[in-house]
Amino acid sequence: MKAVALLSGGIDSPVAAYLMAKQGAEILLLHMDGSPFFESSGRAEKLATKLRELTGQPMPLFTAPHGSANLADIEKAERKNLRCVLCKRFMMRTAQALAEREKADAIVMGDSLGQVASQTLRNMRAEQQAVSVPIIRPLIGMDKQDIVDLARQIGTYELSIREAGPCLMVPERPTVAARLSDILDAEEKMDIEGMVGKALGGIKIS
Repeated sequence: MKAVALLSGGIDSPVAAYLMAKQGAEILLLHMDGSPFFESSGRAEKLATKLRELTGQPMPLFTAPHGSANLADIEKAERKNLRCVLCKRFMMRTAQALAEREKADAIVMGDSLGQVASQTLRNMRAEQQAVSVPIIRPLIGMDKQDIVDLARQIGTYELSIREAGPCLMVPERPTVAARLSDILDAEEKMDIEGMVGKALGGIKIS
């Protein structure tokens, strides 16, 4: 199996990519560069290097301009509490477009149920509607401390927490139970195809 693994630069996503690689999946890493809303590209590059060392896989790192291609439009959404779900949907759409281009079979994500607003069951259901490829979530039922312990064990934890700052897009009260109808209404005012096209077209490989 070949899969596109979303690599945020945080603690969870490199652990998810590592676990799937250990199961024999060929992993392509996709980092959604959120600058100027948040900066994590430097951590993603270091994590990619570590994951290559751990797994022996080449694991190319694809970096897409998520901030300039998508977040500026998402910021304009009238329902600010939907931002995190909208953001996740566009990340997943970009991952699907890359998977189709690279002939990958699935998307790997570091979601852990209920850990943050975008990872409640209701929100994940709304997010998954945006794509048609299978989504693999190897951490979905794991406790956060268990994920941290595994990250420490494989040596990605210190890289993930280095110079980590908050995302400036997160609203004061993000929804934990998004309604799909509200999400679709918000996306009607966006050029979805154009946004994903800009993200995919601006990808850099390292």
